[in-house]
Amino acid sequence: MDDTQATQVIEALLFVFGQPMALKRLGEILPDLEPVKLRVLIQTLNGDYAASGRAFRIQEVAGGYQLVTEPQFAPWIKRALQQPKPDSVSAAALETLAIVAYRQPITKAEIEAIRGVDVTASLDTLVERGFIRIAGRKESPGRPFLYGTTVEFLRHFGLKSIEALPPMAQPTIPEPEAEAAQPVASPTDAGPDGP
Repeated sequence: MDDTQATQVIEALLFVFGQPMALKRLGEILPDLEPVKLRVLIQTLNGDYAASGRAFRIQEVAGGYQLVTEPQFAPWIKRALQQPKPDSVSAAALETLAIVAYRQPITKAEIEAIRGVDVTASLDTLVERGFIRIAGRKESPGRPFLYGTTVEFLRHFGLKSIEALPPMAQPTIPEPEAEAAQPVASPTDAGPDGP
């Protein structure tokens, strides 16, 4: 293998690997090349990248070599990596999500008992969006799925943990007002003439 082919192999490996690749591992893949020669080829690649104005280079990181972008491109990369605003979730799905968050683990039937409607579509949407997951099966007849929230739910809503959910407001049901006490006539209250 000549130097040109060896540099292409190194470049391809670092491009695909995605995390620092140890020199020892590169040497195992390219056994004909000594560690000193591998370092020289990596320096040659970096020289080629700099000469041609490439947006990346090979950097020694955490005991290995990795392709990294040049720091001046960080603002654009950060913008590209930011998640696009997700489509809004329906009010029905948000109600279902709130029930799951506060009552987890919970079955579909239990959610439907609270909401009073079929929640299949809401559960499907929430699972697809990564806000809830199947957290197991309930030990009851039919062994229904139990649903719980995910790390994505916490991240999306800016929560450190599920315990950070705001306390659930208890619904207040007004007490019926006591009617004004009316005196009840008793037989002893009757006058001398009787009732």
